[in-house]
Parts: sequence; structure tokens; C-alpha cells
Amino acid sequence: MQVGVIRGMLTAAAALLCFATVSHAADGDPTRGQKKFYTCLGCHGVEGYHNAYPTYHVPRLRHQHAAYIIAALNEYKAGQRPHPTMHAQAWSMNDQDIADIAAFLQGEPTKPNTDVVGTKPAQADACAACHGVNGTGVDAPLEPKPPVLAGQHYDYLLQAIDSYRLGRRKNAVMNGMAGALQTEADVEALARYFADQKSPLTAVPRK
Repeated sequence: MQVGVIRGMLTAAAALLCFATVSHAADGDPTRGQKKFYTCLGCHGVEGYHNAYPTYHVPRLRHQHAAYIIAALNEYKAGQRPHPTMHAQAWSMNDQDIADIAAFLQGEPTKPNTDVVGTKPAQADACAACHGVNGTGVDAPLEPKPPVLAGQHYDYLLQAIDSYRLGRRKNAVMNGMAGALQTEADVEALARYFADQKSPLTAVPRK
């Protein structure tokens, strides 16, 4: 089967799965969320801070979609994402805590655009249905919203894609999409492309 046909099938499947996923979250209060996020600032409030092992920049979270933050924290809580520190943090949170923190991190919702920096690699075509052509998302009611990828740290994106590719992170859509990448060069090209895009994401201010 031709690569283009496979890519088209994956793109269509991703779109259907994204639209089929529904999140029923509590309403979050950003003021409460800022206070609850205090213990997270030691990592996520320092621009350029690295995870110890494996070594990569911790992700920028400020202005990330609240619905994505909720989904991610619940995945850490359930052990679907293997990170001992994040599991311990998320395990101690109830649904309201998670919603409040997500509301604080999101702030004003980000809006997708189609501005592209550099040349889009072919591997990014299959990502566009959920993440948009440049990682800023799509103008469609996806629930929960996939994360903003534009401007996220290259090495964080690299390890995230590999985690899905190798099955360490459990997500039906992403396991299939990442598993279709043929080589490490494909993974690196995809991570570099999204990391180079203009982004609303920042480290979380410490004050």
C-alpha cells in the first residue's frame, strides 16, 4: 500500500477519534488553580528546567488548553503516562483540583492559526486533523482538545512521540499515529517542525 494512502487513512481515523472523544469536566476556577499549582512551580515555573531522567525540558504549560491538561493529569493519575513524580502529584488531586489547575494554566483560550514556519515535513500531514497544520490546533469542537504543540520544547516532543510509539504512554489515537512513523529521523523531523512554530506557550510565571 502506498505511503500516501496509509497517511490518508491515519488522518481520517485520527479525525474521527478526536471528534468521538468527549470530556465531562468540572468547571475550573483559575484563582483557586493558581494557589493549587504552587507545588508545581519548582519544575514548571522555571524556563529551561530539565526532567532528571530521561533528560528533557519539562513542557511549557501556560496557555495550554484546559481540556488537554485535565486529560493529561487524569492519565498520569491512572498510570497511563509513566512518570513517578507526576503520578504522585496527580494521584493526590480530586476532579475539582484538576479542573482548577487546568483553568489557571489555560488563561485566555488560544486560537488556532495556519501560519507555518519553515517547510512542513510529510509526517506532519497526519497530525493536522487534530493538532492543525502548525500545531496550534484546529477550529473545530474537539473534546478534549489535543494539546498545542507549536513552540513546545523539541526534546520534550521527541520523548513524547517516542513514548507513544513504544507504547509507554497509552492513547489509542497517538499510539497508532506514532507507531506509523518509520524511522527515528521521521520522529526527529516531526518534533523539530512543531518546536520551531510560533507559539502561545510559556513557562508558568512564579508570581
